Amino acid sequence: MSDEVIEQSYRVTADELRQFIERYERLESEKKDIADQQKEVMAEAKARGYDTKVMRKVVALRKRDRDEIAEEEAVLEMYKEALGM
Repeated sequence: MSDEVIEQSYRVTADELRQFIERYERLESEKKDIADQQKEVMAEAKARGYDTKVMRKVVALRKRDRDEIAEEEAVLEMYKEALGM
């Protein structure tokens, strides 16, 4: 291989790597912006009197399968009864 071909390959690889890095950095920035917006939503909800801790639990529950939630709740109730709660 000639030096020119090697240098050309290196530049293409470096350019491609730079593009991946820059795309990743843009996504990181967007992720931060979204997280900031989520914080704003929760701050607004809290200001209106909602319990944001419970709201976060509801959001987490909505992501899960209904059967999985029901099973976990049944086990929780069984444990609570066993402890006299």
